[in-house]
Amino acid sequence: MSALAPLRRIRPVLLTLSAVTLLPVLTCTSAAASEVAAAPRGAQAQQAAQAAQARVLKDEAVLTTGQGGVIKVRETVLYRFAGERGFERTYPTRSHESLSEDRVYKLSNLRASSPDGGPVAVGSSSEDTTTTVKVTGGDGLAGDRTIVLEYEVRGAITRMGQAEELRWPVIGGWNVPVDDARATVDAGAAIRSVNCFTGPIGSTIGCTQYYTNHAHTQGIYAQKGMLPGEYLTVVAGLPAGTTGGKALFERRHTVATAFSVNPVTGAALAGLLVLLGGGVLALYLLRGRDARVVGKRAAEGDHAPVAGAEFEPPDGVRPGQIGTLIDEQADVIDVTATIVDLAVRGYLLIEEEDRARTGRLDWTLRRLNRPAADLLPYERILLDSLMTAPDGTGRDAVKLSELGGTFATKLAQVRSAMYDDVVKQGWFARRPDNVRSRWTVAGIVVTLLGVAATVGLALTTEWALAGLAVIIAGAALAYGGQYMPAKTSRGATVLAHTIGFRAFLERGAVPDGDETASRQRIALFSRFLPYAVVFDIVPMWAETVKDAGERAEGADNLYWYEGPAEWDLSKFAESMRTFTLATSGSISQSRGM
Repeated sequence: MSALAPLRRIRPVLLTLSAVTLLPVLTCTSAAASEVAAAPRGAQAQQAAQAAQARVLKDEAVLTTGQGGVIKVRETVLYRFAGERGFERTYPTRSHESLSEDRVYKLSNLRASSPDGGPVAVGSSSEDTTTTVKVTGGDGLAGDRTIVLEYEVRGAITRMGQAEELRWPVIGGWNVPVDDARATVDAGAAIRSVNCFTGPIGSTIGCTQYYTNHAHTQGIYAQKGMLPGEYLTVVAGLPAGTTGGKALFERRHTVATAFSVNPVTGAALAGLLVLLGGGVLALYLLRGRDARVVGKRAAEGDHAPVAGAEFEPPDGVRPGQIGTLIDEQADVIDVTATIVDLAVRGYLLIEEEDRARTGRLDWTLRRLNRPAADLLPYERILLDSLMTAPDGTGRDAVKLSELGGTFATKLAQVRSAMYDDVVKQGWFARRPDNVRSRWTVAGIVVTLLGVAATVGLALTTEWALAGLAVIIAGAALAYGGQYMPAKTSRGATVLAHTIGFRAFLERGAVPDGDETASRQRIALFSRFLPYAVVFDIVPMWAETVKDAGERAEGADNLYWYEGPAEWDLSKFAESMRTFTLATSGSISQSRGM
């Protein structure tokens, strides 16, 4: 065997060990090489993405002050497009200084140009506190373009004692980032001070750099890197009189200004006072005439209501007529008084049921056999309505409780006939309800027109008080219309007699003494009770017969009113009070759905 044989056997083993040992080293080296190759590719991708994003590479503005506070701005923008047709910028052109006043900045003479094919069509629109300037071109653009934007701004100068201050957010309001922003203020005079802020409007964060040139005639401002929506606001203190400009203010349209007092609204309010004064005068001429005639007739004692022991209502006036004459309304109580009057005059019998037996308080109205020849039209309608069943058939009697919910429609017919009657009597020239309705409707229409006018004026002008004056006038017209029905001289004369009649009933001066006097007292009480119902003095008038049943034999009941067992006239006041309340409620109650 050769001496080299063992070495030949060892060599493959050594080669294998070397390969195993070098494998991790080679693997790490390969990975490192891959990372080194990948790093340039990531940076390139990032740069490519950044290059494809629209942005402002550089925005340089020069502000030149002029007389009258006009600032001429020339702005050179290097814009990187990524398929857009143009760009837009937002300028803050209005700020709320107080509740009713705004400070405004006015942009004018907007124009754009481009030396390298950028967009040049310029337009602007204002909304609330900002003005947006749009610069557009043709098809979508790509790459870098230079656009020169020029405009004039007024209102950026503020007088501050013996100095002027120029303050304007000259760069910013972009919806894309700004890499480099620079501005120069060319004042044409010594600039006393400069300042610069970056960020949102009102920010106090200083810019990257701001200073004046060696001659102090220019302010120089710079900012690196601005986010979308941020501004570069330049400030320059100038000697007084440098531009002669001043801040511009406008009155802001708000609720406070909409209702302000000015010549128009003042004239409207003055007109309202005249209108209301005229309305008072008209009411005096109409209603005052009634009062004057009533007072004159009452003073003269014309047709005194009491003549010796005899008493008659004024000119034979019925209680329902008196009720309508007094307040110019045919009330439910006037209809109730008419029902009592029909009973007193022998057309109805009122029977009070025994509450202990029936378990409830009720009355029966029973028709008596008496010709209706002397009934007034409204009385005939009332009597027929009471004695007609809901199905249209006639009836001889009806319980008061049965009228509830079925008589309301017929009640309206009765009241209408009562209004016609007072006109027929010559007490009113026109139906009082129609007069009130016309005035009320007119007042409501005027009020609605005033509401519409107030809303419209408040939204568009400062004359809303004029509309409010119309609302007040309409409301006054609607309210005053309730007092517009006027009695004729004849109606006022009858009213004067009625006043004396009421005074007589309140005094209760009736015959007194023996049994005959008691019977006369009962007869007189019955005769005038319907009028007491109208005047709302039933308890007072009932005192005149409280003890008549003890003095006059057989006087426990009235010929037109029958009470239950053990009922006497001492209980009549309470019975009549509850009867009038129950009757008024029953005849006016509408049927529920």
